[in-house]
Amino acid sequence: MDQDIVNEIINQDYPKIIENIERFVSEQVAKNNADGVILGLSGGIDSAVLAYICKRKLKEKTLALIMPDTSITPDTETEDALKMIALTGIEYKLIDINPIIKEYTMYLEPNEKARGNLRARVRTNILYYYANVRNYLVLGSSDKSEYLIGYFTKFGDGAADITPIISLYKLQVREIAKHLGVPEKVISKKSSPHLWKEHEAEKEIGISYEEIDSILYCMFDKKLSVSETEKITGICKDTIEKIHRLNANSEHKRAATPKLEA
Repeated sequence: MDQDIVNEIINQDYPKIIENIERFVSEQVAKNNADGVILGLSGGIDSAVLAYICKRKLKEKTLALIMPDTSITPDTETEDALKMIALTGIEYKLIDINPIIKEYTMYLEPNEKARGNLRARVRTNILYYYANVRNYLVLGSSDKSEYLIGYFTKFGDGAADITPIISLYKLQVREIAKHLGVPEKVISKKSSPHLWKEHEAEKEIGISYEEIDSILYCMFDKKLSVSETEKITGICKDTIEKIHRLNANSEHKRAATPKLEA
C-alpha cells in the first residue's frame, strides 16, 4: 500500500477543521431552536471526538448516553466511556439496554445479526426519547469511511439530526482525536460497534482502515477508476472491487426513501 496516499489523507489543517465543526454544531442548534445536543457515547473514537468537541463550546448543553448491552459489551468499553465523561465533564446517563433487548427477543425469532442491529436501533430510540424530553438535537457519530461503505445500521446509528464528522475519513478522525487530547488508548483501540460478542469492524469487513480510506479517497476525492486506484495505491484489485461493491450495495442506506409519485 502506498504511504503517500495515506499521508495525503491525514495531512490536514485539524485546528481549522475543529473550528468548522464547532461552528456547524452551534449554528445547527441555533437554527433549529434547540436547547442543546445529545450523543451516544460508546467508548470508541468517533463518539469520543464528538464528546471532546462538545465540551469546548457546548459543555453545559450536552448530554451523553452510555448504553451498553451488558450481555455482550466488554466492561472496558463502558469504563472507557466513563473515562471520557470524567475528562470532559459533560452530563451523562448510563443505561443498560440488555433488559430491553431481552424483552424484544421473547417475541422474535432468533437471528444474531438482526439482534445486533436491534441493539443499534434501541440505542437510537433512547437517544431520541431524551432528545424529545430536552429539545436537543441528536449527533450522529458516523465518519466518512463507514458512511460510504454502509457500515452502520439503517435507522440505528445511521439516524441523527446532524452528523458533524461525516466528512472525515477514519484516519482523519484518529488525527483529530490527537489534536483534541483524546487518550491514546481510545485512539489506538480496534473500532467496533459491539453489536455482538467479540465484534471488530476491520475483522468483519476484512480490510484495514488504511486500505479502506486509501481506496475511498482515490475513488471519491480523486475520481479514479478501479484500475487507476490499484496502480496508485498498490492495493489488490479484489480488495478495491470489494469496497466498490460495499458502496454500491449500501446506496439505499444513504439515499432518501423512494416515493411513488401520484
